[in-house]
Amino acid sequence: MTKNWQWTREFPFTDPIFYGIDPLLTVQEYVELSMSGSTGERSFADIITSIRYWVIHSITIPSLFIAGWLFVSTGLAYDVFGSPRPNEYFTENRQGIPLITGRFDSLEQLDEFSRSF
Repeated sequence: MTKNWQWTREFPFTDPIFYGIDPLLTVQEYVELSMSGSTGERSFADIITSIRYWVIHSITIPSLFIAGWLFVSTGLAYDVFGSPRPNEYFTENRQGIPLITGRFDSLEQLDEFSRSF
């Protein structure tokens, strides 16, 4: 009994090559796609060694650092997040640290501290 390639599927991606039929994938493509964990995307090493990556990121990475520095140095970060500036932590009236010392009168102490703001 002769084996018909349509019925024996031992090597489904290489059999059509021997019978003169163009396969959908080459053997190399099949191996690359069937490897465990492969999504068909470019490898990280391939990306970071490409010139296109460095052309784009030589502009964007320094821009992010400069934008962050400007965000903090201009004081916009204090305004956006509502945190006090370094010279606003202590007022003329209140130079001490607002500690709550009483266990039973803590609400009164909080009211007193909040009135000083």
